[in-house]
Amino acid sequence: MQFTILFEDGEALVIDKPGGLPLDRPRAGGPCIEDHVEQLRLGFQRSPAPVHRLDRDTSGCLLLARNPKALKRFSAAFEEKQVEKRYLGVVAGVVEGDEGTIELALKKISSAADGWRMIPARAGKPAVTHWRKLAVHNGLTLVEFRPETGRTHQIRVHAASGLGLPLLGDPIYGAGTVPGAKRTMLHAAGLVLHREGKDPIRAAAPLPADFAALGFSDVAPAGHEDGSAEA
Repeated sequence: MQFTILFEDGEALVIDKPGGLPLDRPRAGGPCIEDHVEQLRLGFQRSPAPVHRLDRDTSGCLLLARNPKALKRFSAAFEEKQVEKRYLGVVAGVVEGDEGTIELALKKISSAADGWRMIPARAGKPAVTHWRKLAVHNGLTLVEFRPETGRTHQIRVHAASGLGLPLLGDPIYGAGTVPGAKRTMLHAAGLVLHREGKDPIRAAAPLPADFAALGFSDVAPAGHEDGSAEA
């Protein structure tokens, strides 16, 4: 497998993660990002380590640190909400309104029958997502999400419970696999992380082919790329 490099310097690497590829080895086995860390060394002594997490189905910008000190700094930036994140999602229906903010605290629950999931709950952890409607096509809406917080499944739950429309293909909070959506249709389109004494890390991932197949090929991610290459 080859990865498109969206950003690269001496301490950071941003790749365009394919949808459907998990970061860690699934219990049932199969490919994952761990299989490719040696390939992503690109001549450096150490293998890069993921700084944050993307769900298995989510495609787009994944930041990796090239040394332990960078990993610690970048992780702290995520925890302290100093990273600008932009996601694009296709929701199953037509969203009312043009933009807004969803504030729904989230709590994890689990059961033997259904496994675990996140739900809106007053006793949960605060979660804030800003959204904007970008386009409507064939009864589907392309939405831009800008999360302030980074809770597990935040955008997926906020789409389903905040907008009232789940992400297309979401097996937990929506109807699951449907024609044209073999995965949860969520894409990490952009990432900006400011660094003291250095230029910011800026990356933008192009819209995936399965988004284009749904009729949203004319909508490009905001921001700019610092060049791209294949790894």
